[in-house]
Amino acid sequence: MIRHQVRRPRGLRAGMYVAITALLSSAGLLLAPATLAAQDGAGDLGFVLNTYSFLVWGVLVMWMCAGFTMLEAGSVRSKNASVICMKNIGLYAIAGLAYYIIGYGIMYTDVGSVIGSLDFFYGPSAEEVALLGGDQGAAAAVVENGHAVMSDWFFQMVFVATTASIVSGALAERVKLWAFFAFTAVLTAFVYPIVGAWTWGEGWLYQMGFTDFAGSTIVHSTGGWAALAGALVVGPRWGKFRRDGSIKATPPSNIPVVTLGVFILWMGWFGFNGGSQLALAGVADAVAMSNILVNTNLAAAAGVITALCTSRPILGRVDLFATLNGAISGMVAITAGPNIDNPLWAILIGAVGSLVCMVGLKVLEARRIDDVVGAVPAHLFAGIWGTLATCIAAGGNFVTQLVGVLSVGAFAFSVSWILWMVLDRVMGVRVSRSVESIGQDAAELGLDAYPEFVLMVDPDEDDDFRDAG
Repeated sequence: MIRHQVRRPRGLRAGMYVAITALLSSAGLLLAPATLAAQDGAGDLGFVLNTYSFLVWGVLVMWMCAGFTMLEAGSVRSKNASVICMKNIGLYAIAGLAYYIIGYGIMYTDVGSVIGSLDFFYGPSAEEVALLGGDQGAAAAVVENGHAVMSDWFFQMVFVATTASIVSGALAERVKLWAFFAFTAVLTAFVYPIVGAWTWGEGWLYQMGFTDFAGSTIVHSTGGWAALAGALVVGPRWGKFRRDGSIKATPPSNIPVVTLGVFILWMGWFGFNGGSQLALAGVADAVAMSNILVNTNLAAAAGVITALCTSRPILGRVDLFATLNGAISGMVAITAGPNIDNPLWAILIGAVGSLVCMVGLKVLEARRIDDVVGAVPAHLFAGIWGTLATCIAAGGNFVTQLVGVLSVGAFAFSVSWILWMVLDRVMGVRVSRSVESIGQDAAELGLDAYPEFVLMVDPDEDDDFRDAG
């Protein structure tokens, strides 16, 4: 066998050879530690990406609070817009504190079948505290968790605020500010966490096989049931339903702001559904997250087009407000199963969700239930449909899904109704008729959202079905 021999160049070429060889050898020595460090750091990459995903998607979901604020402030009459702003920033703060102090523990810590433990003031793990204190030996245990402990808490907390925002919009223009805040505290500290313990906390519904990927029932229907209970206890606005059976139209006071709010919600929903993949540590997670975002977008678009095309036969006009709610209800519907593989199902689910919302608006009006922003049809009715629609392509079992819908509904509605009744007895939940007439901005805050506007007395408020004939 003839071996190939390496011939070393002579003269100047030999000197260049030696120099290049030395340079490459030096570079190898310099790069070797970096290569070893990169190999050691590869195990941390999944931890970093998962944590980063929780934080970024959580921030995007938090931005939905701004969307709800714009949607509600633009939907109410201008004399109540300031109170809407106060309610929304207040509820976000209350939700954050209540979920930190008690709610997260109930939902996720040592959950049996029904409820977790009272793990007050949830915080970082002991290993994380040790790591930040300089103990590098704790790093392995920290990484083993898969993500930073408080990143998961933050992502879960912004979902709680979404639930409370649903209640705010439905009861706008007549619920007392402090009564609403008191209800929000109980909703976010106990009601929502208990529902979450049954499901995402791996309680009894989870053990039955109930599936709700990002919260059509757990978040949206829970908020919708709480809003419906509140609407029944608080009652409709004066003059909304007249003695002759007609219904007073209450168009949004600021349509561009309402539209902006819906676009913000649409954007935030990508974090809501996409982040619910709960991981970004591998190729499969990235592909699944991409599909989830596309399905969410398609469902919203289908909801808009469906409402645009069907609002005239259902509502008697091409209705912008219904079209905007079509986007929201489409996204609510797909939220239970946005991880489906075939995007065509997302279009169908979103379109039906929009129809359910529009029909729901008519049903509420027929029952004289006043919902200022259409929160109950968009979040409760479309949420129920979306939860059941997981049986089409997202692996849900119809009986199990129905049990989940009914059990969450019975619990959330009954507890909310009792709580609203107790608050009504203790502090009153509804502003007086005179306060409603002049607006909550002036009466409760002494601050008008639009001070250059002139308040006009609405004579229709004296024509209410509750007035003596």
